[in-house]
Order: sequence, then structure tokens, then C-alpha cells
Amino acid sequence: MTSSAPETPDSPAQAQERSLPSDRSELPKSWDPSAVEAELYQGWVDAGYFEADATSGKPPYSIVLPPPNVTGSLHMGHALDHTLMDALSRRKRMLGYEVLWLPGMDHAGIATQTVVEKQLAVEGKTKEDFGRESFIDKVWDWKRQSGGTIGGQMRRIGDGVDWSRERFTMDDGLSRAVQTIFKRMYEDGLIYRAERLVNWSPVLQTAISDIEVKFEDVEGELVSLRYGSLNDDEPHVIVATTRVETMLGDTAVAVHPEDERYKHLVGTTLDHPFTGRQIPIIADDYVDPEFGTGAVKITPAHDPNDFEMGVRHNLPMPTVMDKAGRIADTGTEFDGLDRFEARVKVREALAAQGRVVAEKRPYLHSVGHSERSGESIEPRLSLQWWVKVDGLAKAAGDAVRNGSTVIHPPSQEPRWFAWIDNMHDWCISRQLWWGHRIPIWYGPDGETACLGPDEMAPAGWTQDPDVLDTWFSSGLWPFSTMGWPEATDELAKFYPTSVLVTGYDILFFWVARMMMFGTYVSSDPSITAGENGGQVPFQDIFLHGLVRDQFGKKMSKSRGNGIDPLDWVDRFGADALRFTLARGANPGADLSVGEDHAQSSRNFANKLFNATKFALMNGAAPAPLPPRVDLTDADRWILDRLDHVRGEVDGAFDRYEFSKACEALYHFAWDEVCDWYLEIAKVQFSDETLTESTRVVLGNVLDALLRLLHPVIPFVTETLWKVLTGGESVVIASWPKASNEIADPVAARRVSDMQKLITEVRRFRSDQGLKPSQKVAAKLVGIDDADLAGQVPATRALAKITEPEDGFSATASVEVRLTNATVTVELDTSGTVDLVAERARLVKDLAAAEKELAQTTGKLGNEAFLAKAPDAVVDKIRSRRQIATEEIARIQARLDDAGRLESMGN
Repeated sequence: MTSSAPETPDSPAQAQERSLPSDRSELPKSWDPSAVEAELYQGWVDAGYFEADATSGKPPYSIVLPPPNVTGSLHMGHALDHTLMDALSRRKRMLGYEVLWLPGMDHAGIATQTVVEKQLAVEGKTKEDFGRESFIDKVWDWKRQSGGTIGGQMRRIGDGVDWSRERFTMDDGLSRAVQTIFKRMYEDGLIYRAERLVNWSPVLQTAISDIEVKFEDVEGELVSLRYGSLNDDEPHVIVATTRVETMLGDTAVAVHPEDERYKHLVGTTLDHPFTGRQIPIIADDYVDPEFGTGAVKITPAHDPNDFEMGVRHNLPMPTVMDKAGRIADTGTEFDGLDRFEARVKVREALAAQGRVVAEKRPYLHSVGHSERSGESIEPRLSLQWWVKVDGLAKAAGDAVRNGSTVIHPPSQEPRWFAWIDNMHDWCISRQLWWGHRIPIWYGPDGETACLGPDEMAPAGWTQDPDVLDTWFSSGLWPFSTMGWPEATDELAKFYPTSVLVTGYDILFFWVARMMMFGTYVSSDPSITAGENGGQVPFQDIFLHGLVRDQFGKKMSKSRGNGIDPLDWVDRFGADALRFTLARGANPGADLSVGEDHAQSSRNFANKLFNATKFALMNGAAPAPLPPRVDLTDADRWILDRLDHVRGEVDGAFDRYEFSKACEALYHFAWDEVCDWYLEIAKVQFSDETLTESTRVVLGNVLDALLRLLHPVIPFVTETLWKVLTGGESVVIASWPKASNEIADPVAARRVSDMQKLITEVRRFRSDQGLKPSQKVAAKLVGIDDADLAGQVPATRALAKITEPEDGFSATASVEVRLTNATVTVELDTSGTVDLVAERARLVKDLAAAEKELAQTTGKLGNEAFLAKAPDAVVDKIRSRRQIATEEIARIQARLDDAGRLESMGN
């Protein structure tokens, strides 16, 4: 949004005014999401946290939920969509914006009508048995009783939507919007009726949209047939087709105008083998002379390319199939046959005449199928209603070109322009009963009128039987849901919306429609009256990728690799589902997920729970921080790291880089807070002079961390934050702000050196086979020169090394090169290691490292390999060789140490 974020108080400053629970350690023994999620969510809804105030003085932030089908249930794509929208909304609310996330459902014309018709079929009835009005009543009954399953599922994953504003694409308000815009566009000459080619479903007996057509490879046949004389010395042409039955509708054969083979035939005619129709040979640049025979059959009423050619050459366009896909009106013996039966019969009849030149079977080719009914669609000439899109599409394209709407990531812009700049007129009519009925009425004397929502038809007039494409009403969604065409507080406050979050796979269908409608109504007074104007329906478009399985395969029923997100909620918790999806969400890129990812996310929630429980048990709480000079290096380091990570997270969210935000928070929480600062805090808690400041630092860090994580994992953060801070809810807490403290590079260097020292000692202990809990006496030689005197207590505690006693004798040493000096850790490991077993293990490891060195050296010495292998592969092998070389040196040193210990023992 262009509005700046309001100033909001930060949580630690508020902490003094809070009344903390008397027993703040009262958390369950472990994190059980199923025990708390439903109650937490209902509490948020009852408190009104998600309800937007259109009269608020706060800057607005708005998202409209892409309306799921009323027949649908939540799938992984929905779960990703909703997680990202919820994360954006929750963060903006914490930043002080007035947030509207508006939910609703789509009436899903074909899908919903099909569901109800199938129920009737079980009773042995059809919709015609009831008539149109009674059938529609039954659909509404089904919607009230069974529709909207997805609403309950949205609650389960924590969607913070404003349920008080839930809409349905066929509620009264949206119906009014549909009728209003249809009439305006009709009167502006943008909606017209014409006979043109459509995707026809013979099963559903309606036109269907491009998005409802799924292409599949099928094994069909390729038949080459001969038009004209059967004598090679007389005029003839050979054409090939995968749908030989459509030759009954052929009205021309086309060749390229420069093809010398056919120039003498252009302008002549050939007899149709069955209809007696004269088939002209025409010349058209569309024909590829290099493909096949260079001649193609033209069936204008049953092929998109042929239709365009038919328009150019003014060809007859006979429709040879009826609505059910049966051959009709050809005057041949094939009339009445199903299209697939006709395919066989026509081929056999052509073969009997000697006109089948060649047959290829099976012939693998791509065929469009109806997503709803499964059968192959039939391109068919049909009288339909259309939207003239050229001007609308230009306005939608210009909105992106001039920056009114910004597409994220920018790499998707070329696809947008390629589609929007070459858009064809849009078929908006469907031969269904369920949906927005087209508001065109016909008079008894052939009159035609388009009626608006407040207009009544005269007696004796009949309404057009078709309904509008579902995408027509959902295309109005951003502004119709806020009350358009009326001037409402919602439109004034929240339109245009801030961002549209959706998958890149429907960029060309739903998004394009919304942009066209949004720019069309941009001058409407109810739109322009808002504080943000209204030239476009949304300021940003964020396009995410598809959710794939853990192997990168597209999820599908046929593969059996689909994942039910609600199953993950049951097994791992809603937070685990959400974090898994958000952590993999890079702009425009697909993400692969599997159970291992969900398990990891659940472990992360458990880690946060245990860390906060430990902090509570030790009295940690957010409060004003002591002066920086009174803090330890570790305190200053973790606070500086918190500041840095907060900045990273803010930048990532603002760029819609959810994966980067989640990665930064995950590694800060796990690697830095839990693995290091919590362990250091245990040491500081044992020092009375540091106890109180450690409590405050740990409390503030966890307070901010939980708030930063809340948009993605709301349930566990709500549970922990309320107990930690005593606050009402993290949902309405403020977003963490920068501390404005200058980072302390000395503290960062000291902590980094300490971490390196501890890590090397731990590695040595592991190499020596020491148990993690076993303590070993050691001297830290050079620790003062390394400027780590203040880190000695933590170093000894975390590395499990104790002060040496009198008579100490080092049996091993570890040298660690740090920033300012080398520290040598001299250890007495006598009696702690099984030397024979240790030597055997080291010998085995050495053999493996030497084998790796030999293999990588051999590959790098192979000139033929180096000439062919990509640079990245060669670099990786070089890296492996370097690691193997270092491992050999390290293991050999350990063997030398083991040898000395053995000799000392002897």
C-alpha cells in the first residue's frame, strides 16, 4: 500500500503495564495442537479480531479470498493460498493497518449442477422431471445442507477472514452487480451474440471454458484419405486427420499459395465422397507446405483453425454433430451415429471406395477433455454470447505496463503480456440451469431487450435460457463483494485491494477477467470516491507455484500422490502444515512437500514450545532492557541478531519471499536462540549477578520471536506468547520494531570465536568416542590472547570441559585458529577412550576418505571427462577432493594421537 505504517508501541514497553499470570510455568508437558487449535480459533472469531472497520482511521490493507467452489474441499493448493494470505493479513494487522480479508464461495455452475443431477439420477430422475425453477430450488437446498465444507476447513487451518462479510457469487448483492455490469457492457457494445466455435461437452451439453479443458495424450488413429480422382493421373489431393468423421463437414481443402504441387488446382473443386458437396481447393498462408502432404482438410464448424480460415474465405460452415455428439443433418447414412461410432463407419466406407491411402494406429496425440465429465471435448459451431475483449484486454495490459498493478515475480510479466495482448473474444454463455441467467429478454415479435436489476419484463416476453460463465461473476469479485454498484464504506476504504494471491496457473483465466472488469468500472463514481482511487482491482499480484509431491511430481488422483491437508492438520497440527507450505513458497516457483517436511515443521513447533517453557521456568519475561553496557557479550549478540533477522523478515515479507522469511526465522530460532543462547543462558542463570538481565533478554527475544513467527504459525505462538507476556492475544500485538541500537561487532566476534572453539572441541570429543555427558579436564591455552576471557564459563559448560586439578597431564590437544589468536585446548582423555575400538574406527574412516580422494583425483585427471562435464559438476568434484584431503589429514592426526596414547599406556 502507499500509506505508511502507523506508529505502534512495542511489546516490551507495554510489559510493565501487564498483569502476568501468577504461575507462568503453567504450560502442558508437551505441545498438543489438537487440544487447543479449535478453541483458540473460536476465541479469535468471538473477540472480533478479524472483523474490519470500514470507518477506521488506520491505513487500509485488503485481500479478497479467491472464492473456492461451493462443491469443493480444501486441497494443498488452497492450503498454500490461504496460508500466504493469512500470513500477510496477520502481519499487516500487527503493523497497525485496518485489515479486511474477505471470504466467500463460488457457485461453480457446472460442478454444482452436476452434483445435484447425480443425486437425482440415483432416484431415477432428471432435472427435466422437475423443471427449471424446481430444479434450481433443489440446488439451493443442496447448497444450504451440504455446500460450504471448505468453510469449516478454513477455520481448521486458522484463516483469519472476516466471516461477517462472507459472500457467495449468487447472493442478492452479487446478482445485482452481475446484472448491472452486463447491461452496461451490452449497451456499450461489448457484449454480443454470435455463432462461433466453442469447446463443447457432449455429456454436459454446454460450452465450457478453456480452463475446464485438460489435454491428455491418447492413442488414436491418423487416417490419410484421398479427395478427387482415384486415378493418379487425374486431379486429386491427399489429406490426413485424427477425426475422420469430421470430413462430413469439410467445405474446402487448403494448400499454401506458393506450393508448386498444387498451384494448378487452386480454384478448382472436387466432389465430396458422401454429401455430393463441391469442395473447393483454396490457397492460404496458414498451411505449412512442409508438413505432411502440404494439403489440409477444412472443417470450419469443428476445428478452431479451420473456423478462422472459413471466415477468411467465406466458406459454408455446416455443423454435422448435434449437442449430444451424434452425427446430424448430413443427409448421409451416418446420421444418428455417435461420433466415435461414426469414426469407424466413415473410415470403413472411405476404404470401401479406395480412398484410404494410409492408416497409422495407434497414433499418440494430445486431445482436450472435459475436466468435469471426462469425455473428449468437441470443437463445435454454436450460437453463444460473447464479450468483445480487445479494448478491455488493452486496459488490463496497460495497467501492468504503467505500474498501476505490479506482478510478483517480474518473470511472470512476459506470460501476462503474451496472453492479454493476444486475447480472443470470450464466450460467456453456458447451457445450464444453475447460475446467473443472462438478462436478455425476447419479445413476441422478435424484439430484444437487456434488463437491469430493477427492471421488469413485459408480459409475454421470455428470458434467454442460458446462464453466464462462472468466471463472469467471479471476475467482479474484488469490487462486487464490497457492495458495487452501490457506493459503500467498504469500497471507499478497501478498494482497490492490496494484493491478489493466487497460483500462476490461473493467471490467464480468473486474473485476466478481474483486471478487465476492474479497469472497465474504474471511472464509476462508487469506485473513484475511495481514498485510494480505483483504476485497478489490486495493487499487487503475487503468483506462487504449484504444490508438488516430495519427488517433484504433480499431485493427481491418477498418480495417487495427493496429500489431504486436513490429514496433516490431524497428525502434525495446523502450524506444521502452514510452516511447511510457507517455507517452500518462492515467488513463481513450484514447491515439493512430503511427510518429512511436515514432521520437521512439527519438531520446530515443539522446539519453540520447549524453549519457552524453559524460559518461563527460569523466570524470563519481556521488560525494558538494562543499559547495553550491563549486558554480556552473548546478550548483546542475540539482541543484535534479533534486530538483523527482524529486518530480513520484513524485507522478505514485503517482497512476498515467504520462504526467505521462514528460513531466516527457523535458523534464528533453532540455531541461534535454542542451540546457543539458551545454553549460554543456563550458565548465566547460575551467576546471581547475571540472572535478572538474562531473564529480561531471553524474555524480550522470545516475545519478539513469537510475534515474528505468528503470521505463519499462529496457534503455538498464541499459546506461548500469552503465557510469556500476559498479553491479551498476539493477534492484536504490535509487530516488532527496530531497536535503533548500533550493533556490537566485538560481541559478535567474541561469540563467533567461542562458537568455533566449542564446535571444534565437540568435534574432537565425537571423534574420540566420548559420551556427550562425559566431562574432561582441559586447559585453555591462549584464551586471553583471543580476547575470550569472559567466555570461559560458557565455553567450559558447553564443551563439557572442566578446570584441571593438580597433577593434570594432557594426553591430547585441539588447536583452534580464532580471529585474534590460536587457542590450544589441552585435554586429559586418559581412561575415557577405548583405544583399540577408536583406532579400528579411525582406520575404517581413513580407508573411506582415501577411496574418495582416489576417485575424485581420477576424475579430475581424466581430460575427456573434464571436456564434457559442466563446470558445476567439475567444481563439485574438486570440492569433494578437497574435503577428502582434509579428512585424511585430520584422521591421520587422530591416529597419531591414538598411537601416542597406546604407547603411554604400555
